[in-house]
Amino acid sequence: MATTLTLHEAAEELGVHYMTAYRYVRLGLLDAEKVGGTWQVGSDAVERFRDGEQNGPVERGTPAPWAERFEARLVAADGAGAWGVVEAALAAGADLDGLYLDVVAPAMVSIGERWETGELDVAVEHAASGIVTRIMGRLGHRFSRRGRSRGTVVLGAPADETHALPVAILGDLLRLRGWNVLDLGANTPSASFVYAAKAADVVAVGISVTNSESLDSAAAACAAMKEADPATKIIVGGRVVRDGEHAMSLGADGWAANGADLHALLMSWARLTR
Repeated sequence: MATTLTLHEAAEELGVHYMTAYRYVRLGLLDAEKVGGTWQVGSDAVERFRDGEQNGPVERGTPAPWAERFEARLVAADGAGAWGVVEAALAAGADLDGLYLDVVAPAMVSIGERWETGELDVAVEHAASGIVTRIMGRLGHRFSRRGRSRGTVVLGAPADETHALPVAILGDLLRLRGWNVLDLGANTPSASFVYAAKAADVVAVGISVTNSESLDSAAAACAAMKEADPATKIIVGGRVVRDGEHAMSLGADGWAANGADLHALLMSWARLTR
């Protein structure tokens, strides 16, 4: 039967200094919970760590469950620990693409699913989103690429769609590939998409939809843009957009299942406009 240990006791069990054990917690390597201002560790977590099930500190290039560790820190509302996991993943060889697509995105998707099933309160999801937003702010400059822009892409979520993080993640990934991105964020009115699409050098407009309740708003945005300028290229994607046929039914010209698909589609359209 598992017992509860203080972090000092856990450090003694592991034969390490208290600050080393604290670092393991911050990096998500050792499961712990903060209760009344004190870190508490289950004896079973200590055993898992000792047996290597948490993988411990890893060498550069060695696979590790970074997404799970990142999610654990987010659920604990531990911003410093979440940043520590990001630093550890980068030090272990993760690139920026992998950090977003294999660590940040899966963790947030899992938290969203756990909220939908009632396992987590919406407050946990909101706090996690706030932490990820701050982390992305710290990483943002790394996604800037020197040289000539491939063109401008307008990104946003339609009216009634409250999730801005997928848009922000896509924006950074496109910037890394040389695109200029105009990020309109969440809950963007159709008229604002139309206005933004008039900017010079716009190759396409991307609309992200994660809630089925926002599909009608996405279709309305597509219709408004096509009415204003039939030549406007529109890409729709997101968790509730099933496939290309579904995207076309909403009025889009293309569908992107992920950032790589979006970049490839943009490149094909950019070549046609040259």
